[in-house]
Amino acid sequence: SQFEVDLYQNESACQTPLDRQYHQEIQKLEKAGGRKNYRIFTYTDHDRFTNLEEHCQKVTDADDEVPSYLAQRMATVRRRRQDRRPIEGSSLKSKVITWEPSEEFIKNNHVINTPVQTMYIMGDLGPYGKLGHREYEHVLCTIKVDSNGVITVKPDFTGTKGAYRIELDGEKRELWTYTIENASAQVQQEDAEREQRVFRDLYSRHKEYLSSLVGSEFEMPLPGALRLFVNGEIVSAQGYEYDNLYVHFFLELPKCWSSPVLQQLSGVTQTCATKKVDRDNVAYFCYLFTLEMFFSQEDESEDSFPQWPVLYFEVLSVDFWQRYRVEGYGSLVLPSSPGLHTLTIPTWRPVELGTVSELRRFFIGGSPELEDLTYVRTPTTFKGERLSRLGFRTKTTGSVTFRLHCLQQSKAFLETSALRQRMQSVLDRFGGLSQQSSVYSVLEAFQRARRRMQEARGSLSQDLMGTAAAAW
Repeated sequence: SQFEVDLYQNESACQTPLDRQYHQEIQKLEKAGGRKNYRIFTYTDHDRFTNLEEHCQKVTDADDEVPSYLAQRMATVRRRRQDRRPIEGSSLKSKVITWEPSEEFIKNNHVINTPVQTMYIMGDLGPYGKLGHREYEHVLCTIKVDSNGVITVKPDFTGTKGAYRIELDGEKRELWTYTIENASAQVQQEDAEREQRVFRDLYSRHKEYLSSLVGSEFEMPLPGALRLFVNGEIVSAQGYEYDNLYVHFFLELPKCWSSPVLQQLSGVTQTCATKKVDRDNVAYFCYLFTLEMFFSQEDESEDSFPQWPVLYFEVLSVDFWQRYRVEGYGSLVLPSSPGLHTLTIPTWRPVELGTVSELRRFFIGGSPELEDLTYVRTPTTFKGERLSRLGFRTKTTGSVTFRLHCLQQSKAFLETSALRQRMQSVLDRFGGLSQQSSVYSVLEAFQRARRRMQEARGSLSQDLMGTAAAAW
């Protein structure tokens, strides 16, 4: 820039080896006839302008802005190329996890220190005869290269967009327009093919490296079998009468299902206090659990219908005096399709007639409980054709929200032989469960709509009779 030419002409103004190098280049330039371009120039890495520009940036346009701790730390970080000795890849840190990080440690590790090289393409937009003044210098483009070899150009290449505009504040209100184009030479066909071969070799080596980390002892289920992984979370429970809730759950495996020996099929969440959200009292558990199951069907006759595992749960409460109360029972059929499923399951609890049971529940705790949680659906001990619940009184309570990530693994998914057809038939029969449940939901919706229509018809007839009586 003209400012640097005027500054570095005097050797006494040079402070660093880079300044002295600029002084020598300016002397050579003057001997060769002077500069030919006075408008466009660059500020490169380690220039005074580069350091000053990064330290003087403000987050807002307020005059009384007070920089935060993070802004102060980032201002002192030199995001430049750092000539450090490379760390050997085989050497590991002595402490991978800091279990008790201090406040200063947390603040320092939130500062991003990515070494970059920066170059500013500047434009001297001053009037003729007044070049070299800092107030007329404007940044046209910023080019940054980080340690990973990523080049960042800001603003982007013009391309099909219009030219960039710079409007000066002055009496003449001058308007400057400029474009940014990529003038790099096109890569030759041989070089492009060589680069592609290098990338393919790199990807293959990386794939082999990942395969070596995984190993060859990856267990696969038997042909025709299915492995089901469920990474679940009990998110919350809402709408219950008492506070300090916890959930007890267990998994029932139907016929043809099994689980590993060390797999826990039951669990209890922590006790969680509720908080007011809208009109409901919500307890957020965020309790994680993992389930692994195997399905292997020996009898492939059409009459045999496979069943899906069921998750039974009960919601309980405990207060300061250690009074326990059952808040609700519920069940959840694990989803038959892989992926993310968020389900909200309503619950109920058994009740007794009269006020004695409610007084006992309020004062000393305790309430009617189920001896067998599978009674929520069909008990495992039931062998008949019809299950009667006549005389069993219940009360609707709150609901529990589950978030389930389901994964299915089968060797049939990778093969195109008859095993795929065999596994598909099994999965189709599993899909019949969801179809059956959807039919039930449609029938229930129809019954509810029919009841609402009957209630509306009854209220309408009463309104018509009242209107007729008023008319008489």
